[in-house]
Amino acid sequence: MKKHLLLLTLIIATSCYGQLDKAMPYAKSIEQEELKQLLYVYASDYFQGRESGELGQKRAVTFLREFYQRHGIAAAEGTEDYFQKMTLNVRGKEIATENVVAIIPGKTKPEEYIVISSHLDHEGIKNGEIYNGADDDGSGTTAQLRIAQAFQEAANEGNGPERSVVFIHFTGEEKGLLGSKFYADNPLYPMEQTIVDLNIDMIGRIDPSHKGTDERYMYIIGSSHLSSDLHKLSERVNKETIQLNFDYKYNEIDEPECIYYRSDHYNFAKNNIPVIFYFNGVHEDYHKPTDTPDKIEYDLFTERTQLIFYTAWELANGKRIEVDKSLENISLVNCKRYVNR
Repeated sequence: MKKHLLLLTLIIATSCYGQLDKAMPYAKSIEQEELKQLLYVYASDYFQGRESGELGQKRAVTFLREFYQRHGIAAAEGTEDYFQKMTLNVRGKEIATENVVAIIPGKTKPEEYIVISSHLDHEGIKNGEIYNGADDDGSGTTAQLRIAQAFQEAANEGNGPERSVVFIHFTGEEKGLLGSKFYADNPLYPMEQTIVDLNIDMIGRIDPSHKGTDERYMYIIGSSHLSSDLHKLSERVNKETIQLNFDYKYNEIDEPECIYYRSDHYNFAKNNIPVIFYFNGVHEDYHKPTDTPDKIEYDLFTERTQLIFYTAWELANGKRIEVDKSLENISLVNCKRYVNR
């Protein structure tokens, strides 16, 4: 009996490793120099800070659409050539804007969806200064583009994902998570068949608490709140691949800074969809015109992007994760104001 159990354990372990081993050449194709080139473009003055509804944001969504077209990645169903258009009411002003959504269909489970997200907008121009948002969220946006490209390269070689992978660039995040709320209320793919959202918002810098000490880190937020499977998968993939130091400082549901509620993944979580929010923490250039691409830690940015790709690969190709927890009936003190916004 013990021999049979040992054999079964070895088979399962080999199967898991085999999936990640297959992902390795595509993960390694995500290289530092290409990420840097993309970010220097996306966080340039040409995009005028990418404020939702403004000219710079229109240039940004066109840039994103052209990237997907160039790499042969399909527009999501229900979009207007990649654009999910909407009108948002921001402090009494009507703003015409759009999410950008692309998809790589799954081979065997096309109606199960892995979402990878970031927000495309930033603060725009204030007092004549352009807020380029290189880290927030140029880093997440460009990481997402390279992850999509790596998945498409795999698909071109016959190694496409078993589940569909949906790439959503949300508008209106800086206005109150409005683009992701619109998507959650008007999903292009059924929310009940959406397995997970991996949300990437600021992964290019090192915050003051890690500077000079533990610099190969990443804050992991939300992985354990709805799915034990997701948390275990996230930990295992990291240990078997990039081996970053995961910091769970902001993972608590009611931690004082309420980070769990402050990016687009939350509009999935409150619909009972497991999430991971990848984050590098707040630094001295957060929401300032000094958040520029020359300050990005490109070697670390590359490693973090590769890890997210590996995690998405495992979710797209492995056993379906289960929801075994709920956010209902949780008593909040610090973060109550965020729950129903």
